[in-house]
Order: sequence, then C-alpha cells, then structure tokens
Amino acid sequence: MKLKLLTFLLLFATVQAIAQKHTISGYISDATNGEKLIGANVYDAKTYQGCVSNSYGFYSVTLPEGPVSLMISFVGYTSHREEVILTKNITFNIELKASLELDEVLVQGEKSGLKIESSQMSVIDLPMKTIANIPAFMGETDLIKSIQLLPGVQSGTEGMSGMYVRGGGPDQNLILLDGVPVYNVNHLFGFFSVFNTDAIQNVKLIKGGFPARYGGRLSSVLDISMKEGNSKEFHGAGSVGVIASKLTLEGPISDKASFIVSGRRTYVDILAYPLIKIAQASEDIDRLKAGYYFYDLNAKVNYRFSDKSRLYLSSYLGKDRFYLTEKDSYSDGFYDESTGQYETYESSWESNAELWWGNITSALRWNYQLNSKLFSNTTVTYSRYKMLTGFGEYDNFNGTESNTEIDYNSGINDIGTRIDFDYYPNTNHYIRFGLGNTNHSRIP
Repeated sequence: MKLKLLTFLLLFATVQAIAQKHTISGYISDATNGEKLIGANVYDAKTYQGCVSNSYGFYSVTLPEGPVSLMISFVGYTSHREEVILTKNITFNIELKASLELDEVLVQGEKSGLKIESSQMSVIDLPMKTIANIPAFMGETDLIKSIQLLPGVQSGTEGMSGMYVRGGGPDQNLILLDGVPVYNVNHLFGFFSVFNTDAIQNVKLIKGGFPARYGGRLSSVLDISMKEGNSKEFHGAGSVGVIASKLTLEGPISDKASFIVSGRRTYVDILAYPLIKIAQASEDIDRLKAGYYFYDLNAKVNYRFSDKSRLYLSSYLGKDRFYLTEKDSYSDGFYDESTGQYETYESSWESNAELWWGNITSALRWNYQLNSKLFSNTTVTYSRYKMLTGFGEYDNFNGTESNTEIDYNSGINDIGTRIDFDYYPNTNHYIRFGLGNTNHSRIP
C-alpha cells in the first residue's frame, strides 16, 4: 500500500512539474525584408535556457511558468528583449532590425568547466553578408571560391572552383540548393560556380560527422538556402561585370505571398565576335560562327496560409553552351572530252559542333507547425543534370548530298520525397527525425 502511494505521489509530482512549464514558439525574421533568420539565438536571460531557430526561422522554447525575460539575438542585428508573464503556451513572431554599428565590447572571464553541449562538430555557417565582403574575381563574387578560404578546404587547381575538403575529391561532396542535390556546380570549365550569390541567403558547410538526414557522402555537405523574397516592398538590384551581368527582382505579391527572381548571363560570345570576324577573313571562310556563354536563373515563390502553415516553390536553371559553325561554298569545273566543253558546278559544305551541360532543380516544400513543440517540413524535389556533345557535317558535291550527325547524351534524373520533423521537448533537447525516398535514373 505504501509503495502504491509513493508511486502515485511521484507521478503526481511529475505531472505537476510538467504542467508548470509552457512553450513560447514562433518565427524570427528580418524587419526590413521579412527574410527568415537561420540560427538566431533565443533564450531566457534569467536561466540562460533557450534554443536557436531552424532552417526556416522557427524556434520553440519551453520554460517554467512565471516571468520570463526573453532575449533574441543574431549577428549583425540589434538584440531584442521581451518581458513575458508565462501562464500558457504562446506564439511570438519576432522581427529584428539590422545593426549598422557595433559598440566596443570588453569580454573578461575565466576558463569555465562547461562540457560540450552539442555533438555536432565541424560545422561552419556563412551568412551572405560575410561572403559579399570577400574580394571578387573579375567582378563576380563566387560562393565556392569563398568556401575554399576556410580551414580544411582546398581548391586543388589555382583559380578553379573545385572543392577538396580534408583530402576528399569534388565528387565526394554533397551540395544542396534548397534541399535539392546539384550534381555539377561549375561554369566555364571550372572557373566559376553555378550559384548566383544575389539569390542566396545562407550557407552551411559540414566537414565531418554528417547528420543522417543528409544521406551518405564521404567528404562534406554544403547546404545552401535561397532567399524567400522581400515581403515588405518591391526591390530590384543589378550589376554589370567584366564578363557577366546580373539582375534580381523581389517583392510582395500580396500580404501573404512574396517572390524573388534572379538571373545572370555572360557575354563572352559577344566580346569574342570581333576576333571571330578576323579569323573568318584570314581563313577565307564564307561564314564562321563560334561562341561560349553560360546563364543562371533562380526563382522562388512562397505563400503563407497562416502563422502555422507555409508553402514554398523554388527552382534553378543553369546551362553552359559552346558552339561552332563553319560554312563554305565554291565553284569548280572540269573538261568533258565527250562534249568538248568545260563543265562547271557549285559545291558547298557546312560543319556544326556543339557542347553543352546544365542543371535543373526544383523543390516544393510545405512547412506546418503541428503544435508549439513540433514542426514538420514536407518536400518534393526534382534534380536533373545533362550533358550533350554533338557534331554534324553536310556536303553538297555537284548535286550529290551527304549528311553526318553524331550526338552523345549523358546525365542523371532525381525525383525525391521526404518529410522531416523538428521536436523541442525542452531547452536541453532538440530532436530531428523523418524519412525520405529518392529515385535515381540515368539519362541514356
């Protein structure tokens, strides 16, 4: 009887302890453009218990009932403090303002005996503001070249955009754009990467101990998140560089939706046109046409059904193309002994060569907050990489025609679905779980 009573009292005390705790949850965003802030700190200034916002700006903190001094901070933004009397679960969305100046900070302290509080190591988060301050090559800020400056990352060949992490090869890196794998990240045979920095919000590099949600890779994981689009006002930005130009447009579609479209194209083919004309004259060819260019197009639309439900659609399209066309025509003749006359005829030939490769990625995501502690993300993804090499020749010799064409295609198609959950049982634990499936198919 005493054992049953003791067990009942313990259970009652546990239930009471749980009942006296409540959860504060919501989203953290930029007050200027509405972009979600990834990795923002949220904690109680009295107990120092808290968490960081996830990849979609969502946070959840469970604290004891009573007065709470909630602190929200993010690098480059003014910290926000909110005094709350916690008597029930509440939803609190926070907008932080960018800080232009930082006051001098003097830090004094002694070595603490605190143990490691996280098992996630070898992780580097790179905000785009940091990457934008790095000197650019030929006027183009390159994401992969910025990553090469980090410890443990090498470029392999000087000036190239290859990424060798801790001795691994470039094919051993998993590179994700909004959760979709990108199989080829090079433009101009490796001098530039395919990522337009104007359309990117945050970059995370994991050099070891990859979480299970990323699947298998030997070297590293580069997780890139695109911007969601300015939800406050219409905004446009552009730039003209030595070899490429960029244009970005973003703004609200309605009070619940926003968009961003960003494009980039080189004009190497246009700059090379005078040299081609000189070569055309020197070779005595009627028509010589050659060129190379690449382009990128990023687009994203998001719609907010409610504070708990959001839908995102993002896509990327990029392509490199090299082409060469030669045409020539000539007149010739021969003496026909049977007729005793000189016969003339017209002949022509045409040669075409083409090499192109490119990526297409798309992601449809639905975020839903099941309750104050459980956040879900359902994603459908598509990724395609394709390369084509083609050659053709056409001849017309005195009315006799011949045509030769050779094409080689290779590539890969990916279609994937997955659902992930973020669970915040308390301030000391953060649980992520889910499942997914990907169908790989080869392009013949």
